Amino acid sequence: MIYRIAHTGSRIVGRLLFRHRTLHRERIPESGGALIVANHVSYLDPVVVGISFRKPIFYLARKSLFKGFLGWLLPRIQVLPVDRGKGDLASMKRILSLLKEGHRVLIFPEGTRSTDGEIQAAEAGIGFIIAKCDVPVVPVRIFGAFECFPRGSSWPRPGRITIVPGPPVDFSAVPPELAGRERYQACADQVMKALGELRLDA
Repeated sequence: MIYRIAHTGSRIVGRLLFRHRTLHRERIPESGGALIVANHVSYLDPVVVGISFRKPIFYLARKSLFKGFLGWLLPRIQVLPVDRGKGDLASMKRILSLLKEGHRVLIFPEGTRSTDGEIQAAEAGIGFIIAKCDVPVVPVRIFGAFECFPRGSSWPRPGRITIVPGPPVDFSAVPPELAGRERYQACADQVMKALGELRLDA
């Protein structure tokens, strides 16, 4: 119920303040396990991606946010705590378990928000999840959020935010002989390549 209330309220604000829209809605996976990977340019990113889905998805947030009111709210809107300071194996296992159970989980491979709005390299640990998830990996590119609420800004400003999902990432280009860290990195690089190829007019 709390998720639904937050989702509905966010959709209303998204449409009124940011003229939020989603292109190629048929590419949005509303059932079955799927790892949703998106570029990271703004505090708005989890919300603007989440409201593109009609059904609930899971999110990640740094563990330090789970205090006070947020410590009560975040678990109720399907946000999982992640320890970004070190390899959080427990969180990775939890993500893989949720995917196996048929849920959608949103991650930002870059780990932190871009300072210039451009796509950055993926963090090393993300490749492990991508390589092990055994579900479709769906790239979602966010356009306009950087202009509305860039890193360093105190308040968002009105604008147009557009969500462009792509088809599931094709990992056939990753050499089958790669293993371990090399394979994880290659999978992460393939995801960032897929994100970079998404365009507003494509």
